[in-house]
Amino acid sequence: MNMQHDDILQSIYQVIQERKTHPSEKSYTASLMQKGIDKILKKVGEEAAELIIAGKGGARQEIVYETADLFFHALLLLGFYDIEPEEIYRELRRRFGISGIEEKASRDEGK
Repeated sequence: MNMQHDDILQSIYQVIQERKTHPSEKSYTASLMQKGIDKILKKVGEEAAELIIAGKGGARQEIVYETADLFFHALLLLGFYDIEPEEIYRELRRRFGISGIEEKASRDEGK
């Protein structure tokens, strides 16, 4: 089966929500959800740091592996707050075609 990027992320998000609603003792996802936001944020930070190290090392497969870990844990954070991946896609679509300088200026205007 050939899934598009948003399909696989949405599928993973749905499993995260299922594990949140119906936790299992054997579920890594459910255990992180039960430990709370601080543990989830710690994992996001750890995975981001591991991706930085992999990026510095330049080994393609390590970068792919660590990026997948970071994506998963970011989805876990979204799931904790019931933020659908579609909200992130909308924000990315909004930014697409806008220069980084213009996008940053639009955020700074709201402060």
